[in-house]
Amino acid sequence: MRSEAALLDRSAKRAHRLRFFQEEASHTVRYILIFLCGFWFVAPFLWMISTALKTNAQIYTYPPVVFPLQPQWKNFYDALTAAPFGRYYLNSLFICACVVIGTLISNTLIAYGFSRIKWIGRDVVFVIVLATLMLPAQVTMIPVYIIFNKLGWIGTYLPLIVPSFFGNAYFTFLLRQFFRGIPFELSDAARIDGCSEFGILWYVILPLARPALVAVTLFSFIYTWNDFLGPLIYLHDSELYTVTLGLQSFISRYWTPMNLLMAASAIAILPVLVVFIWAQRFFVEGISITGLSGR
Repeated sequence: MRSEAALLDRSAKRAHRLRFFQEEASHTVRYILIFLCGFWFVAPFLWMISTALKTNAQIYTYPPVVFPLQPQWKNFYDALTAAPFGRYYLNSLFICACVVIGTLISNTLIAYGFSRIKWIGRDVVFVIVLATLMLPAQVTMIPVYIIFNKLGWIGTYLPLIVPSFFGNAYFTFLLRQFFRGIPFELSDAARIDGCSEFGILWYVILPLARPALVAVTLFSFIYTWNDFLGPLIYLHDSELYTVTLGLQSFISRYWTPMNLLMAASAIAILPVLVVFIWAQRFFVEGISITGLSGR
């Protein structure tokens, strides 16, 4: 009996060690895959930084130089002085600030009307609004340009800013889904206390919807900052150029200083990185919660 018990105990320990090694091997393989996927996405960024610190001769050498022994930090200064990037930065920040403000104001009001107020035909109108997402921007590009041209807005920031004050179907959908997840009893209690609809939105809904608002802010800022086609179409004066159009000025028909172009590109993405790092926690929370409500 004792020998059988000892044999069972040894087999149990052996099975436990086997499960332990299997779990450790599974975790190790998982971490390796995560690291490879992460490196796959970050490799272009690292190569951009490496190219920004090289001389032009080192860029075209073979075998390629992964990281220069003598980094050319002067390339960043040369990139900033080769074009008026200070003005481009201010122009882009001004447009982004106006677009973010317009996006938050318009889409918050529209989403509140679709999610917290009952009115006839609400769901039908919401479906029509969502249907606009299926319409490619290339279809409306020429008619919208003709409208702005008749208004005399070509060559100004108005075509880039004003549309944000009229709502966006995607952002409206995100905020609507988040607002529907907030208990309606809170709105009813505030309404009983004499609070108006705007008061309920300001004092009850918006403080609870901060993650969704941050997600909308981040999406709007990144899209506006990286927008190239809009400024290319509507801005003709170089004094009004954005950062994306400023990067285009580095590209020459005969010769392009790739090290300066990569240095300027690295500087151009800094605001996006700063905004994302600042809003990362709220952004992930807003994306994970938005859309879970089915009420």
